[in-house]
Amino acid sequence: MKKKNVFALALAAALALSLTACGGKDSGNGGGSSPVSGSTPGSGSAAPSAEPTVVKVGVVGANNQQWNTVNELLAKDNIKVELVEFAEYKLPNNALDAGEIDLNAFQHKAYLQKEIDDLGYDVSILGDTIMAPLSLYSDKITDVNQLKEGDKIAVPSDPTNEGRCFKILESAGVLEVDPAAGYMPELKDITANPLKLEFVEVEAANTASLLPDVAAAFVNGAHAIDNGLNIDEAIYVEQVEPGSDNPYINIIACRTADLDNEVYQKVLAAYQSEETAQAIRDIYQGTYIPAF
Repeated sequence: MKKKNVFALALAAALALSLTACGGKDSGNGGGSSPVSGSTPGSGSAAPSAEPTVVKVGVVGANNQQWNTVNELLAKDNIKVELVEFAEYKLPNNALDAGEIDLNAFQHKAYLQKEIDDLGYDVSILGDTIMAPLSLYSDKITDVNQLKEGDKIAVPSDPTNEGRCFKILESAGVLEVDPAAGYMPELKDITANPLKLEFVEVEAANTASLLPDVAAAFVNGAHAIDNGLNIDEAIYVEQVEPGSDNPYINIIACRTADLDNEVYQKVLAAYQSEETAQAIRDIYQGTYIPAF
């Protein structure tokens, strides 16, 4: 009986020692918590194997290979961009404003301003990225001068890009628009349409799919790439205006309260690097142009 008591005491002591050791390991880990998306990295106390700080960036379209270069540059800071793909332009700003993503990179300045004016998003420009010339494509003609009376042209239905199409057609000598309408004219602002062209308004992602049914279609850069359209095949290409005040320069956007976020600033710096600029030139061959 005495031997059994001694054995039991020894077993209990061993078990207590084992539990104490396990508890000490957990507390030394700081609870084992991982970085939160978009949070600022620690001050250097993290172990080399610590999980990276993940920044969720909303994009539209599947072709965003330049972000691979951005991630390579961010690796030294233990930051990783995770792309969240949206199907339509109207979704990423809503997701950003709601806190579902950290940043987005899909739109030009004019589009963002229109969304802020109409929907009240508390979103701001973090920095410039690319210029994506809006181009006119056709399965039926090879030059914009071959458009004939009554032809139909597919245009993006959002006001900024539709107005942009009218300005491009004006630069091509096809239309005239009221200069008072600025960079965002509407159908009512067309003052001369000698060919009596008809405009088919659809979501920007769908203009390329209408090419078999219309004389020509305006296709935004990302959607052109997604549909296998090369800018060299376009029958007319928007003339790119240099300068940061160009309303059609694409941007990275963030919530206004996060403009000074250290992690987001590092993401912007990696995007606005010469390495990323060269990747954009190499990958997209003029469909996207670095604007920084």
